Amino acid sequence: MRRVREIAVEWIRERGLTLLLMTMFLLFLVGQLATGFAEHNAEQKLHGQPTVSMNGYFATGHPWEALFENWESEFLQMAVFVLLTTVLIQKGSLESRRPGVKELVDTDPRDFAGDPDAPWPVRRGGWVLRIYEHSLGLAFIMLFFISWIGHAVGGFAEYAADQAAHHQRRPEFTDYLTSARFWFESFQNWQSEFLAIASMVWLAVYLRQRWSPESKPVHAPHTETGH
Repeated sequence: MRRVREIAVEWIRERGLTLLLMTMFLLFLVGQLATGFAEHNAEQKLHGQPTVSMNGYFATGHPWEALFENWESEFLQMAVFVLLTTVLIQKGSLESRRPGVKELVDTDPRDFAGDPDAPWPVRRGGWVLRIYEHSLGLAFIMLFFISWIGHAVGGFAEYAADQAAHHQRRPEFTDYLTSARFWFESFQNWQSEFLAIASMVWLAVYLRQRWSPESKPVHAPHTETGH
């Protein structure tokens, strides 16, 4: 039994960063849904409309528009950042390739096809490897488009409900996609994400956080780039 506990503790310790971040995500997600539910019903009362149960709330576009609108911007940020760092540099930033230097990530994975510890796609080669060597960027692009669709569908449901509450004709889906409202919802999140990632890239040139792998060593010169 003691051995099982030791294995469990070791497993948690080795995955602590992901586990804590996902725990925070779930806590804040519950908080968002609970406060969104309360806010939605407050709006219903304000407009003389009946309030809804939590199940009824999930049937509206209100929670889904807010949820996917934010996910969309996060995944767009990560997709663009992963792809841009393959070709662009920021001298002095840990988040950048070193100018004029062949990095370890530039190594052709086909040279490691015989390595038994290499991931299966590397050992398999062919089209599987061609996809795998770009899989991180592709995954973020796919997650962005899934979230964008979720934002569009959830936002349209909320938009249509607002139109009905104001005794307007029911809009078409394309009306929402071409509306200022849809793009305002998108741009207000997109701009903040790129400001955040640009701040991380630039501030890491001059500022330090001891013990964090996201920072250069405290003693490192500002011109030191990459790992």
